Amino acid sequence: MEKMILVRLRDSGQTYFYKSVDLDVKEGTYVIVEHDRGLDYGQIIFPKDAILGTESKEPLKKILRMATQTDLKQIEENRLKAKEAFTSCIKKIDEHKLEMKLVRAEYSFDRTKIIFYFTAPDRIDFRNLVKDLAKIFKARIELRQIGVRDEAKLIGGFGPCGRELCCARFLKDFEPVTIKMAKEEGLHLNPPKISGLCGRLMCCLYFEYEVYKTLSKGLPREGERIHIPEGKGKVLSVNVFKRTATIELEDGRQIQVNYKPI
Repeated sequence: MEKMILVRLRDSGQTYFYKSVDLDVKEGTYVIVEHDRGLDYGQIIFPKDAILGTESKEPLKKILRMATQTDLKQIEENRLKAKEAFTSCIKKIDEHKLEMKLVRAEYSFDRTKIIFYFTAPDRIDFRNLVKDLAKIFKARIELRQIGVRDEAKLIGGFGPCGRELCCARFLKDFEPVTIKMAKEEGLHLNPPKISGLCGRLMCCLYFEYEVYKTLSKGLPREGERIHIPEGKGKVLSVNVFKRTATIELEDGRQIQVNYKPI
C-alpha cells in the first residue's frame, strides 16, 4: 500500500499531496521531494494511509527521503540567499518603475529556481524584470502575484485574539468568509473588530460558523419576543456555549432561561 502524504512546500505554506512507499514519516518532519522539474523541500503536515486511485489527473510526485542534517543546513543557507535575492529584486523593481510590492523570495532546494511573491493593484508586465533577474541569479525565475490574504499568510503575525494567525499556523486553503457568518455568531458588525491583519473578514469566522450553527439550534435570537412559563418577554442576550438566554419580562424582571444541551 502506498501512502498519500500532505506536505507544506518550502516556507510559503502551499500544500501538496505526495506519495511515499517505504518512509515512516511523522508530522513536522522535513523531507526532500520531487517538484517542478527539480528537487525541493517541505514539511509533513498530515501523513495519511491511502491507496492511490486512478482518478488523479496527474501522477503524484514522490517523497524521496527524510531531510538529513546536510539537507537542513542547505535549507538554512537557501533562506539566507533568498534574503539577498529579495534585496536585489527590490532594486530592480525600482529601476523598472513597476507598481508592485515584493513580499517574499524563496529558493527551491536545489537552487535551480527562485520564486518571488508580490502584490499589485493591477496586472504587471514584468518580462524585462524576469530577464534581469535571470541574468543575475542564473536560475529559473518565477514571479507570483498573490492577494492580501496570501500576504498575511506568508508574513505571519498575531490576531486580536493574541494567537498566531490561523492562515499562517494551520489553514491550508482560503475559504470564502461572509458578513452573514459574523451575524450568525452574534458579533457586532464593526469592520475593525471582525477584520484580520489583511483587512478582510477574519478566517476564524468560517471554521467557527458550523459550530455556532449547531449550538444555536433551538435558541431564540437576541431582540426576539417570546413566551415562557413566567410570561411574555424580550430576549436581551444569548450565550450559545452555555445554551442560556437572558429574558426581560413585561414587568421588568430579568431571568435566565436554560435550554437543553445539544
